[in-house]
Amino acid sequence: MNHTRRKFLAATAAASVLPVAGCVSPYGHRASYTTQILEPQHQNTVFHWTDVALQSVRNQRILTPRAAYCYGLTLAAGFLAANGIEQVYEEPFGIGAGPRAANAEVAYGVAFSVAAEEAFQQPFLFDRAAFLKRFPASEAKSLGVEWGRQVGRRVLDMRTDDGSEPSEVNYYLGRYERRQDSLRWRPTGPFYGAQPGPAFASFDRCLYPGHGRIKPWTMTSGSQFRVGGFYDPASPEFAEEFDTIRRLGSADSTIRTADESEIAIFWEDGPWGITPPGHFLYIAMQLLQDRGLSFMELAHAFALIGMTQCDASINAWDNKFHYDIVRPESAIRVRAPAFRNPDPKVALEPGWLSYIPTPEFPAYTSGHSTFGAAAAEMIALVYGRDDIAFSGRSPDEVLWPQLRGVTRHWTSLTQMAEENGISRLYGGVHWSIDNTEALLAGRALARHAFESTLPKKA
Repeated sequence: MNHTRRKFLAATAAASVLPVAGCVSPYGHRASYTTQILEPQHQNTVFHWTDVALQSVRNQRILTPRAAYCYGLTLAAGFLAANGIEQVYEEPFGIGAGPRAANAEVAYGVAFSVAAEEAFQQPFLFDRAAFLKRFPASEAKSLGVEWGRQVGRRVLDMRTDDGSEPSEVNYYLGRYERRQDSLRWRPTGPFYGAQPGPAFASFDRCLYPGHGRIKPWTMTSGSQFRVGGFYDPASPEFAEEFDTIRRLGSADSTIRTADESEIAIFWEDGPWGITPPGHFLYIAMQLLQDRGLSFMELAHAFALIGMTQCDASINAWDNKFHYDIVRPESAIRVRAPAFRNPDPKVALEPGWLSYIPTPEFPAYTSGHSTFGAAAAEMIALVYGRDDIAFSGRSPDEVLWPQLRGVTRHWTSLTQMAEENGISRLYGGVHWSIDNTEALLAGRALARHAFESTLPKKA
């Protein structure tokens, strides 16, 4: 964390050197994500600030792993400030007790916004001021503001040198040894613009090779839930994977159904929206809004969801750069002969393209699948059950016009997570094992976090 830039932005904004305006849209505006899913009576402080984070990720076009980090940081800061006052849950970060007379919701919003200023590198002065106007002047409000600022800054201090700095995450720096065999990842390219849909530059450098070494929130390390190894490229199992994705995930597949094509696009979630971890926060708001949870229960739930989405990104990126596995598109178009697989199905197809754009980082494991499994498991633990029948629309339909008016239906949280995971196979950007292993890891880290990180006080 670089506190100097945050202080500079705040100081210059106060001096009217920078043009500052409220960066997010309020509930009721079409640009607000809560407008899409919340009934008016269910608006609350936690959902308001979650929406601030979602809109900020969209507005700045923040990419998935960094978005997950921002969500975890801000939601944790808000919770820790409120919990310091209410003292409902244990926490391992040493924040301690706040003033009992302080307003916990005020503290939540101030701490969240202080952390957001660092996470998003912009001032949230107008957003914070508009939020604070909801509360009448009182000693409780003043104490809440002061405690919220204190906790927000303490959380930022706590995350200083956590490995998230651009100079750390953007480079290998010897953290992960590159593999030297035929499975080694190289950029797939040239990238292309899906029509319609998002576009990528040609031969982009790999995305955040150091992200797996960021200090996690709920795990002991990024490798705590590291998965087992990938297939031998000469094995029958790899041949089956190769042939399945070649036929199912190609841009002109003749076996992918219309529903499977819709699933691939529905869960693509990027790169210019709220991203996969934001999509699951969006779903959590939709499902938990009418559960009768108290403010502190919601703050606790969303802190856990946010922190485990951050940790899911760390887990997935640790796996990706530890194993360094080639993407299907590179394998099918360029690499097939190098695998020396005796099965004739492992054959070169130079004109092959994935149905959705292939991301610019290794395949194994799937970040999408890790995010989805962690979120589904955590929401189920908070909700008290997995078998929830619900429906949803894409939060960012503008990215894929094909999704306008499309509603997907699920019978359970598990089914939703599994559909999200398999979408990457339908899109041609992942191997099947990328999905299955990531689902296991995501569920395991969420269960671990729920049981160990923020337990209720006895």
